[in-house]
Amino acid sequence: MKYYVYILTNFKNTVLYTGVTNNLERRLYEHKNKLIKGFTKKYNVNKLVYFEQTSYINSAIEREKQIKNYSRNKKITLIENINPDWLDLSIDWN
Repeated sequence: MKYYVYILTNFKNTVLYTGVTNNLERRLYEHKNKLIKGFTKKYNVNKLVYFEQTSYINSAIEREKQIKNYSRNKKITLIENINPDWLDLSIDWN
């Protein structure tokens, strides 16, 4: 099984949301179509700017907690190390 830790942002890159899932494509579909009530729907957070993959759920949950505890600047550095232009990494997905 694969598990993903991911960071989403909004159109202006002002809001950051960190999550974990076992199906990244499905989860992004849910975010983009506002099927999930709560923070991401309220703040229109649906642009995938970062993700990591692991085979272990415990590792994914621990990493999610670690990233959530990062300062905003540290999260930005994490994103920009792999995605300096803040492109939507899911843009070509169905």
